[in-house]
Amino acid sequence: MGEDRTIIPGVSFPVVFTIYIEGEMNSMIDPRIEKLAELLVEYSVAVEPDQKVLIWGPDVASSLLKEVYARVIRAGAEPFLVVEMPWEIRTMLENASDEQLKNPPGILHHIVDTYDAMIRIKGDVNTKALTSIDSRKMALRQMGRGKLTETYLRRSASGAMKWALTIYPTNAYAQDAEMSLQEYEDFVFKACMPNLDDPIGYWKSVSARQEKVIEWLAGKKDVHVIGPDTDLRLSIDGRKFINCDCHMNVPDGEVFTGPVEESAEGYVSYSYPAIYEGHEVTGVRLWFEQGRVVKATADKNEEFLLQMLDTSESSRYLGEFAIGTNEGIDRFTGQILFDEKIGGSFHMAVGAGYPETGSKNKAPIHWDMICDLRDGGEIWVDGELLYQNGKFAIDF
Repeated sequence: MGEDRTIIPGVSFPVVFTIYIEGEMNSMIDPRIEKLAELLVEYSVAVEPDQKVLIWGPDVASSLLKEVYARVIRAGAEPFLVVEMPWEIRTMLENASDEQLKNPPGILHHIVDTYDAMIRIKGDVNTKALTSIDSRKMALRQMGRGKLTETYLRRSASGAMKWALTIYPTNAYAQDAEMSLQEYEDFVFKACMPNLDDPIGYWKSVSARQEKVIEWLAGKKDVHVIGPDTDLRLSIDGRKFINCDCHMNVPDGEVFTGPVEESAEGYVSYSYPAIYEGHEVTGVRLWFEQGRVVKATADKNEEFLLQMLDTSESSRYLGEFAIGTNEGIDRFTGQILFDEKIGGSFHMAVGAGYPETGSKNKAPIHWDMICDLRDGGEIWVDGELLYQNGKFAIDF
């Protein structure tokens, strides 16, 4: 879930407050966009009258931004629109001083401290735009957003700030997924709304099924994960699992918790590339002792991996352990919002955890990495087989 469920609410500066597109089509809108906006506003965030709602997304997603904006207004709330330009973050990283990187704009602190809800839409036109940026600058930017992250997670955990994250299909995402744009659009909308006639009803039924898994996990203590070049033990004693049912990530489909910080022992090899801030790190292998990553290697971009792990001491500890349950997502696409939900997978995040799980990790990063368990993988909990070959071994 995390950053991926994007937990670092930082935008670069200057902030663009609104955008006008000449010649915008008023008549022909994909009905799936209207349905997705309905899901985001009325179910995921459940906007209420008089709430202050941040709507934040890229200019390429204008049609979805407009529909979300309209629905927030009709709900009686107060929308604040931030439109992100494709050149924005790279321009900031190339030109900002270290001091500027370490001090996010004050408007961000105001939003994170006071707003009732956030609807975040991602839509990169070039997913490789930041690959040549100095990883030291990337690390400084992440460290500078540490306080924002902590406040955001605390208010989210208490229910003071609701949020939802989705993506808008772009050519860049389609290329990463090795699909045409039309194929990728179909993939995205089907993953978000498997039942287009009643998407809200669909996710309510998913919620009920996953609640049975969470009830079974309640009170359990020890987890043992076995897979290809993976043998890892960790503790969930006193920690709470969360039912991910499209209230935050859209699409959704996982159950997750924050493992006891000092408990991880063993090693894990991640099946898929680990992508963070536009950097793709492949062949990631981590070794844990007393919860801490004591050794980390990668086949590609190992230096970036180590830089991110060294953003703080707590960045070398786990903040999340999760099982992906969305069988409609059956392939890796390079988008963590989808990939972490792959049915038959598990993922863990180094760095910040979600306070509602009981996690105490307040690192400035949250980096999800995914393992496929569909070929010989197992998850044992308190000595009982919970998961085998990508399926629950218990009838829920």
